[in-house]
Amino acid sequence: MDVKAERVNPYRGDTRCKTEQVRDMFDSIAPAYDFMNRMMTFGIDRLWRRKAVRMLASGPHADILDVATGTGDLALLLARSLRPATVTGIDLSEGMLEVARRKASADTGAAASGTKMTFLAADCLHLPMPDATYDIVTAAYGVRNFEHLDTGYREMYRVLQPGAVLCVIELSTPTSPIVKPLYNFYTRRIIPTIGRLVSHDVRAYSYLPESIAAVPQGNAMLELLREAGFSQCTFTPLTFGTCTIYMAIK
Repeated sequence: MDVKAERVNPYRGDTRCKTEQVRDMFDSIAPAYDFMNRMMTFGIDRLWRRKAVRMLASGPHADILDVATGTGDLALLLARSLRPATVTGIDLSEGMLEVARRKASADTGAAASGTKMTFLAADCLHLPMPDATYDIVTAAYGVRNFEHLDTGYREMYRVLQPGAVLCVIELSTPTSPIVKPLYNFYTRRIIPTIGRLVSHDVRAYSYLPESIAAVPQGNAMLELLREAGFSQCTFTPLTFGTCTIYMAIK
């Protein structure tokens, strides 16, 4: 499958690979990342994560890997809500991971869960984990940043145990003729302007709507998951289609 997201890079004219650009972009915006997430989504991103965690609660969840963990919001929520034995969060960006580690140290709910939490710098396309290790692999708002999405999914498939679950939360483009023009104006005009003021990274929040538009969505994403080996692939649109939860089984 032709994965369009591979052709959208954070910094135009930069000859480095997308992986390196993404790492440097998130290092740059790490201090402003959580504020921008809350502002951009009016706090609804928290509800999307909670919905995904509820969808995961009924199955085995002793050991969880959170890919592209960022500042650790989903990893911490998984610990508080599901109380697994371990949650491992990995990300390219040490800047984002530093924020995640600080939040984990201050999160009394996650500490009370008894979950062993680890945050590691690693490439999501080359996971440093053995085969068949995890009950759940999650990725929130991160797969559109993969240089090769098909490779990323194959790696997630590899580290899951047979019968285990993949859960991907990703931003998506609404299809409603009423909602879509408002969404386009907000994501292409308002968010980049505020992002430049808050994060001081001129490109980061212009790249955001470009990467959302480019990543496979709906049935196209399910086909990519099936090609990686997954079965029982489903998607659940949320909030007028501005976010989608994808679930799949190894």
